[in-house]
Amino acid sequence: MCGIAGFWQRREGRKEELSHKILGMTTSLAHRGPDDHGVWINTSAGIALGHQRLSIIDLSPKGRQPMVSRSGRYVITYNGEIYNFPVLRRELVEDGIQFKSTTDTEVILEGIDCWGFEETLKKIMGMFAFAVWDEEEKVLYLARDRVGIKPLFYGKNNDIFFFASELKALWSHPDFEPEIEQKCIPLFLRFDNVPTPYSIYKGIQKLLPGHYAVVQQGEEPSLYPYWDVKKVVVDGIKNPVVLDEEQVGLELEKLLLEAVKMHMMADVPLGGFLSGGVDSSTVVALMQAQSTQPVRTYSIGFFEQDFNEAIFSKKVAKYLGTDHTELYVSPADALEIIPRLPEVYDEPFADYSQIPTLLISQLTRSHVTVALSGDGGDELFGGYPRYLRAPSTWRVLRLFPEFSRHHAGRFIRLVSPTTWDALGSMIKPILPRQWTQLFSGERLYRFADMVGAKDFMSFYRMIMSWWTYPSRAFKNAEEPTTFFDKQQDDTVAGLDAYQEMMLADLITYLPDDILTKVDRASMSIGLEIRVPLLDHRVIEFAWKIPTYMKIRDGRGKRILTNVLHRYVPNDLVQRDKMGFSVPIDTWLRGPLRDWAEHLLSMDRLEREGFFNHREIRDIWMNHLTGQRSLGPLLWPILMFQAWLDRWFK
Repeated sequence: MCGIAGFWQRREGRKEELSHKILGMTTSLAHRGPDDHGVWINTSAGIALGHQRLSIIDLSPKGRQPMVSRSGRYVITYNGEIYNFPVLRRELVEDGIQFKSTTDTEVILEGIDCWGFEETLKKIMGMFAFAVWDEEEKVLYLARDRVGIKPLFYGKNNDIFFFASELKALWSHPDFEPEIEQKCIPLFLRFDNVPTPYSIYKGIQKLLPGHYAVVQQGEEPSLYPYWDVKKVVVDGIKNPVVLDEEQVGLELEKLLLEAVKMHMMADVPLGGFLSGGVDSSTVVALMQAQSTQPVRTYSIGFFEQDFNEAIFSKKVAKYLGTDHTELYVSPADALEIIPRLPEVYDEPFADYSQIPTLLISQLTRSHVTVALSGDGGDELFGGYPRYLRAPSTWRVLRLFPEFSRHHAGRFIRLVSPTTWDALGSMIKPILPRQWTQLFSGERLYRFADMVGAKDFMSFYRMIMSWWTYPSRAFKNAEEPTTFFDKQQDDTVAGLDAYQEMMLADLITYLPDDILTKVDRASMSIGLEIRVPLLDHRVIEFAWKIPTYMKIRDGRGKRILTNVLHRYVPNDLVQRDKMGFSVPIDTWLRGPLRDWAEHLLSMDRLEREGFFNHREIRDIWMNHLTGQRSLGPLLWPILMFQAWLDRWFK
């Protein structure tokens, strides 16, 4: 895994000038690749490519990048891992290609020279983001992996075309002039991230997963898909597996064993994240089944028992016989990590599980260089609790006309959240047990925002929103369109509600939140995280599996759980999903209070002018009194304020 960066200016440049600028960009990414670095420059074209290397395959200097093809036509700077590169290498050798290294980088490069750019993208299997310069045609190509595991920003600023793994590399170029794209702030408040293809800076975008861009001097980049997840979904639904559930489980197990084995390929020490849930336990079980030595596993625990999964991961590790290490997180650990967050996440990002993700990455990196994770299982096999609740709730809501639901939401908001809380406490003894948690002011206010939705995907968008109406917090909150705002086209018509949610999460929540969180946290200390459940063959097979094999009888991930039960007893993993979270509400009232107060001071909020300062202060004071737990609303504001401090002050 590595960090890549580059720029292409319209004029010819001096070698010293271009070298100085590209070295500044790559040095800012040294955390992503601390083992080596390199630059490549074409002064007459005004282009410079840079690379920071984290050595995983072929640790020798022969793997140094940017790398030039044997013909001299193509130059690549590449971040990622290609798991089927030995197979592709043999194909190329049979075609007469001679290799100088044993790297996957050289296989990509010679593949492009032999097969062409798009055909090579279709052949490679893995996670990647790379740039390729064509010396003959004077064209720059950019590419990103199928589901967005690896990041790639690009765009024009000050008449220069830039690209990089992280935005901080653009900041390091002396001619980059950052300007905040204010219309993306309400999107950030809604989703806790700036969703693809947008970025927080004007003129800069994220390359869409499964796409490549062709850049020519003086023209806007042209985007092309080489793998379309919507087509995968349609093909899977039209051509479902014709096997019984046991046989499907066996096919899935075979596919996952192969994917995990490929993802274990490395010339450096390797381990696995283990939360004790179904996804990570499955990955670790399949790792251990194919290893002659105990697999190294790592987990994070909390002293607050409602958030502690370490007790479960320890039991799974003991049963599988892994070499297990765990770290318990205290508020003091969080306080130490939080000042680093705006540097690690150099674009506003507010999924507060970023804290334990960074801590487990640090723990793991102290022992190994590569770790496997279970990310992707929920999106592919129906694991999130919201998948179970949302369809049944919507079925009830849609029985009522939209206008009546809209007025019901307005009625709920006529009563303050505090009053609803008090009323809930009074009638709690007579409420059914499953209703007691729902009858709170904050939950009812969120429900009021959702109840007027015009269709199921609008309803689901509200479920996925932290700020359901960002205009409450942000002045001039005009949101750009996202996946949720676009009418579903004919290519994905006929999905059931579960499939609609899983597709939405695969396109939005997975790359923009989960994978972003893991990439920045792990790469901030030079740890490579691999996600075998997101092997594109697993994705394609998962969409051929009928929904009832994934979600049934009030439980999700049934088919994946069936695979896991061949390795781990049911009682060790069968429990309610906890999620990788932290007790942020408690911490904000305690050890994080002074830090938050500084960022949320009335004078500061009013002076900066981004947020409705009175609204934010009211929320903060309500949270401090303990009348309402509003950490999920406050955290994105705090992360944006901390980000401003780091990058604009």
